[in-house]
Amino acid sequence: MNDDDPRPPTARRIAIVFNPSKVDVARLREIVRNAESRHGSSGAVWFETGRDDDGAQAAMDAAAAGASCVVVVGGDGTVRVVAEQLAGTKVPLVIAAVGTGNLFARALKLPINDPKTAVESAFTGSARPIDVGHATLQRTDGGVTSNAFLVMAGIGLDARMAAGTNARLKKHVGWLAYAEPIGHSVMENADFAVHYRLDARRRRSTRAHTIIVGNCGTLTGGVLLIPDAQPDDGILDTVILRPGGARGWMQIGVRLLLARFLHRTRTGGFVRRVTRRPYALRFDSARQISVEFNSPQEVELDGDSFGTITGAQITVQPGALQLLV
Repeated sequence: MNDDDPRPPTARRIAIVFNPSKVDVARLREIVRNAESRHGSSGAVWFETGRDDDGAQAAMDAAAAGASCVVVVGGDGTVRVVAEQLAGTKVPLVIAAVGTGNLFARALKLPINDPKTAVESAFTGSARPIDVGHATLQRTDGGVTSNAFLVMAGIGLDARMAAGTNARLKKHVGWLAYAEPIGHSVMENADFAVHYRLDARRRRSTRAHTIIVGNCGTLTGGVLLIPDAQPDDGILDTVILRPGGARGWMQIGVRLLLARFLHRTRTGGFVRRVTRRPYALRFDSARQISVEFNSPQEVELDGDSFGTITGAQITVQPGALQLLV
C-alpha cells in the first residue's frame, strides 16, 4: 500500500479516549482485545476523560503516543473536544457514539451505542474528510476564546436549551427533556438585535429569536432544521429564526414538520420552489459568518453551553478531520 492510500493498514495500534460515565469499561476493553486479536494488532493505549480533563489532554496524549488512529467513546461533547485537537493533523478519528444525543454520529449515519462496530472501523474503515467549524467568541469581559464544533453553533433559544436542560432528566428521557425550555422560550418570545456579515457581503441587521450556524442540519429528535447543511461541503449553513409572534411560530412549526418532505422528495421540491419562503426563517450559507449583538447572548457548541458573548466570528476548516467510517 502506498503512502497516499487513505485506507488504514490491516494491523494498527489504536488509542482509546473514553468517557467512563458513558460506557461499560470492562466490556469495552474486551471488545478492543478481541478486535486486536482478529487483526493482528496489540498494545492499544487508553486515555480516560474526567473532572480535570474534558478530553483535550487525553486527545493530545493519544496523538503523541504514535497511535495509528484515535477511537473516541462518548457523547457529542467528548467527540467535539477530541476532534478539536485532531483537526488539521493526519491522525484519523473513529467515533464510538454512546449516550442520548449523538447528533454528529446520527448525521453521518454512524452506529449508536455500538462500540464493537466502531472499534472494528479502526481496523477496516476508510478515511472520510470532514469539515470542522471554528467559533471565535467575544466574551462579555472583553476576552476572546476559540473552539471547534462539528454539528452546530447556536445563539438564543438553542443555547438556552443547552444551558437550561436538566442533565439527569435528559439522561432518562432523551430529547423530550428539551420540551420545558422550548416551551418557556416560545411563551416568552424574546428576541434580540443582531448585526451580521456573511463572507465579504454587506453588513445586515435584524432582530432574531435564534441563530444557528450548522455544519450538520438535524436537531435532537431527528428534526431537520437546515436541509442544505452537509459536513463535507466546505460551507457553513445558517438559519435565523425571527417569529415575531404566534403566526411566525406557526410558520416555523409547519416548515420543520414538512422539512424532509420539502427537501428530500421531487414533489416537495416543486412545492418549495413555487411557494414563498416564510419570513420567520431566513436561510443562507457562507464560509465565514460574523455576528454582533446589542446585548449579551448565550451560545452553545454541539450542545454544550459556552456562556454569554457579545459577538462571534464563525468559520469552517474544510476537510480538516479524517474520520474512519
